[in-house]
Amino acid sequence: MSSDGLEVVAVHYDRAIVPRTDYQCYGVEDARISRVGDRYLMTTCSVSPERHSTTLYTSDDALDWRLEGIVLDHQNKDMLIFEGQPGGKYWAQTRPLGDLYFAYPPGSDWRAGPSINLATSPDALHWKPYDAPGIRPHAATLATARMGGGTPPILTDRGWLTLWHGVEPSGVVGIYRTYWSILDRDDPSKTLATEHTPLLEPAPELTDPIRDLMYLDNVVFTTGIANGGDHFVVASGEADLACRITHVPKAVFA
Repeated sequence: MSSDGLEVVAVHYDRAIVPRTDYQCYGVEDARISRVGDRYLMTTCSVSPERHSTTLYTSDDALDWRLEGIVLDHQNKDMLIFEGQPGGKYWAQTRPLGDLYFAYPPGSDWRAGPSINLATSPDALHWKPYDAPGIRPHAATLATARMGGGTPPILTDRGWLTLWHGVEPSGVVGIYRTYWSILDRDDPSKTLATEHTPLLEPAPELTDPIRDLMYLDNVVFTTGIANGGDHFVVASGEADLACRITHVPKAVFA
């Protein structure tokens, strides 16, 4: 892509990431790319009949990728590696799924359900879940009743900026919106600021020209962020049929 994200410069079909092992026989999806030091780290979901796992690829140039193997198992989706190493360790946001969630006590600020957890690693291969909770669904709103990570956290003057998705129950899959939080630079389990007004909402006008192909709507799913000077270049999927680029002024997060 061009530096502003608005022009496709080249498409490298010859370097496509394709299933290579039994645990990828149903496909590889949901890539998230972080640059830590001089290496690029890409997490993906690998799917097969026996498991739904998170796999890691590494690269020195973001073009040729090496499969490192499974790093998280048991439907632990939306793994996002921080673009930096607080305390000299690799950090990641994760989102384990399950069939049973115990309710919080009456009067709690939080809603039971999938939440954005944290994990640390000495080498980006072996991960230990962090003891403190990460970002949890707030009881005061249904708009984020389900949630998960969006973009890899990047360091700003205020702390780690993370964009994440919240899902409001509606229809088949719900309404997906993008929200943001600022995490403490030394202990990312501490949330310093969260904005409950959506940063991005679905934009039906973007998919109107291909409406006859649509099989769901009301979805914007953010997965990438890059520094654009006085703004961030944010990449999202729109209704699973289009790629969306949004320029978000940095002043929004000040």
